[in-house]
Amino acid sequence: MSLLFAKNLNVPVLAQEIRDNLSNFPHCLLLTRVGNFYESYFDQAVEISRILNIKLASRRWGGGRVPMCGFPLLHIDKHLKVMVQQHKRFVAMCEEFPKYTSLGDREFERRVVRVITPGTLIDESFLNQYENNYLLAVSVPSTGGDSVGDPTLGLAWIDVSTGEFYSKRSSYEDLRDEIVRIGPQEIVLDRSLETRASHPVMETVAEESNVVSFVVPLHSNDKTNNSSVRSSSSIPAPDEAVSVSDAHISLPSEANVTDEIIIAQDTSPSSPFMYTAEETSAINLLTTYLRANLLEHMPSLSLPNREDAGGRMQIDSHTIKALEIRESMREGGVRGSLMSSVKRTITTSGTRLLARWLCSPSTSIQEINARQSLVAFFYSRPHFRADLLTLLAKAEDAGRIVQKFLLGKGDPSDMLALTATVNIWGEIQRRVAHEREMQSLEQQSFDFSEWTSLDTLMNRMVHLEDLAQRISLAVENPANSQFDDSQDHSSEENEDSGDGSEANLLRAEWRYGRTKFGIKIKPEFSATLLELNNMLKDLWQQKAKMEEKLQLKYDAPSLTLRSSPGQGMHVHLAKSKRDQRKLNADSDFVSIHETGTTRSFFFQDWAHLGQKIFTTSIATAIAEKEAFETLRQEVNLQAPNLRRNARVLDELDVTLAFAQLATDMNLVRPSIKDDMTYNVVNGRHPTVELGLLTSGRVFTPNTVALTPPSHFHVITGPNMAGKSTVLRQTALIAILAQSGSFVPADAATLGIVDKLFSRVGAKDDLFHDRSTFMVEMLETAEILRRATPRSLVIMDEVGRGTTVRDGIAIAFATIHHLISVNRCRALFATHFHELSEMLGYQEDKPFGQGVFENAAFYCTTLDELENGSFSYSYRLRPGVNRDSHGLKVAQLAGMPHQAISVAQDVLAALKDSKAEAYNADDLASIGRQLSPG
Repeated sequence: MSLLFAKNLNVPVLAQEIRDNLSNFPHCLLLTRVGNFYESYFDQAVEISRILNIKLASRRWGGGRVPMCGFPLLHIDKHLKVMVQQHKRFVAMCEEFPKYTSLGDREFERRVVRVITPGTLIDESFLNQYENNYLLAVSVPSTGGDSVGDPTLGLAWIDVSTGEFYSKRSSYEDLRDEIVRIGPQEIVLDRSLETRASHPVMETVAEESNVVSFVVPLHSNDKTNNSSVRSSSSIPAPDEAVSVSDAHISLPSEANVTDEIIIAQDTSPSSPFMYTAEETSAINLLTTYLRANLLEHMPSLSLPNREDAGGRMQIDSHTIKALEIRESMREGGVRGSLMSSVKRTITTSGTRLLARWLCSPSTSIQEINARQSLVAFFYSRPHFRADLLTLLAKAEDAGRIVQKFLLGKGDPSDMLALTATVNIWGEIQRRVAHEREMQSLEQQSFDFSEWTSLDTLMNRMVHLEDLAQRISLAVENPANSQFDDSQDHSSEENEDSGDGSEANLLRAEWRYGRTKFGIKIKPEFSATLLELNNMLKDLWQQKAKMEEKLQLKYDAPSLTLRSSPGQGMHVHLAKSKRDQRKLNADSDFVSIHETGTTRSFFFQDWAHLGQKIFTTSIATAIAEKEAFETLRQEVNLQAPNLRRNARVLDELDVTLAFAQLATDMNLVRPSIKDDMTYNVVNGRHPTVELGLLTSGRVFTPNTVALTPPSHFHVITGPNMAGKSTVLRQTALIAILAQSGSFVPADAATLGIVDKLFSRVGAKDDLFHDRSTFMVEMLETAEILRRATPRSLVIMDEVGRGTTVRDGIAIAFATIHHLISVNRCRALFATHFHELSEMLGYQEDKPFGQGVFENAAFYCTTLDELENGSFSYSYRLRPGVNRDSHGLKVAQLAGMPHQAISVAQDVLAALKDSKAEAYNADDLASIGRQLSPG
């Protein structure tokens, strides 16, 4: 229908514009601004009306009718959420811009200003303020076919809403872990991969069900006109770079960019300006995609913060999910996750930083100690901590506000929010200085070393009070504004927002700086604004005097001077029958409109004065917008410093939150060592403990000591006796410690963990044709391939998804490999108590060491009570438990008594046979004995 329609030579201009945009953006849903509505036409209208559940209508165009649908402007965010976040569709936003023809008539130019995708959200109301919205680009070595070839990949990812930009090298093996850790909303790949479904990168991306986009990276021989777009970014394409070599590419930078990257690299040993060829390729992919979609909102990007893989604990994708670090597997949301249990942050940006720290803990002892020193400092000063938290609660999300200005968005209210936040930064600095001064006066021997970490953090902040003061002097706060909206000449009647008259345009333009945001630019900001405001004030006074004079002269109390799109400047009588007599007799008043009770006249003196008011009003509005643009540029120039302070505030928020958490949950500061020690006395699971406390129960702590003589623990015991909890809390304590937090224990000494792996809990993956056992084996194989001596591994029930014999064989092989090849710290929980015999468990040796000297044996148990009931002890003790007590769990689950009785008989018969292996005849005999017949 749309193609036939497009060939009609009599199509309206709007229809032709829509057809052109549909052709230019065929992969997008197109929304076109028409007055106060966003509209869709042709075949897309049918689809959009179905997706949004709105009415499908039609419109007569070109001699026929075409489908159309639309909705008011104020519903845009609600519908974008459905299209972009729920249905993962791309939306091209076509806006309208008024312009004048040579004859003075107003027309509209409509153009697509931005394509909204899941990974390029800026300031939409449905954007989660507590999570980063990352767009990730993955570059692949240029090799033929689908073979892996060079294992090195390049990654670059950005949060468009905050401007946080990162890059790093990776590999095919680590790619899935990186994707889960980063948590991108969208992944960008080279278009050459689109038809190569068997390529390892495509298979990995498919595993995580991410939104995937493909783009052709820009190169120097591109003939398309991208020069203007490319120049909007300070990240050059590879052909623009200097010092190109096989090893790396050194990208140029400006002074302000350099400063920001050095700040971002405070804790990274890598060079902030040196990027590998793979990283540069990923950066090129990412920026090409941004230019293609942000269009007129493309920001000037800083150089990406280069991540050093060696500086962060690597947590594999299965572990991030299984340990429920960011979200709960059971409920699918934050509730029940580690993040929800430890979150005490006040700011939205601080919460985002906390999530990054938990998913990517540090492996730098210096960095960890610096964070923990801050936590200890605030922990010991509850009143000081409370004061800082009160100040933090008033701060806005400065990072996202700054990014809005860099993207050409943002309004005066954002200016005021930024000013308030800058003032909060100053108050925090003054409060810190005051606390330091008071403590030095109270203590005779003042310990300066206690303040080292806080001083280092505060010294990174830049003083920006001058910028805040300039904004405060320019932008009037609505709470303090004396602006009277009654001065607006908007008509009380007959107003048509679609009218294209000059008066209506002037009125709309004049209202821009005054009532759109409820904020105006103060006249004192510039001499021009002051003069225009004085002129406008004088004209308003003339208008008031003229109105009063006419009321008295013509004995017409209901007379007012008005303007409207349809009638222009006119004299309005609200009670015409009473007040029109003298006006009718005066030739200076020409009747132009009349209703049953009102009447309007043209009066030349008011027309002249009204025109002056409108001319001065539009000049004032233009001056105010120019003043606002000046302020926007000043903010953009200070963007690196604003972001720097925002990052300091985020770190302050997280460390204060850790201190509050330590107070709430009775945590202790761990000692971090550069060895393979893991010694936690009476450790607790932070999430489980919180759940138990909520229900009025107490958590049973456990001590775990993974030392060189016994860095591998085999744990046996009944179902539901806490084995899995011990495994998980061991991993979570390592994550918390290396994130900089205190830990739930009586004491803790931990050697740095470079990689954390888990094989706990599993479910089938039928979509990819994988049984539960296959999923378990894939996870086990990955751990055995990748674990290092500095890694920490927790494994639960390896081999339970198959026959007992196969399961024991796989479990023993796994233990053998972890001890002899990986040589890592590990906890291995199992119900195969036969493994203890295979491993040569000896009760008379310390911790039961047998075949492997560095393997120790621990177990949990339950206590039988006199009344036939039982209770779990949950506490680990040296030894082996050879009874899983599975029937106890079945009984607790409510299994019918008759079924429980049969199970007990079977178990008793199997034990009575005392056979080391059960043959078919023995088992058949037991079955016949217990059969109903």
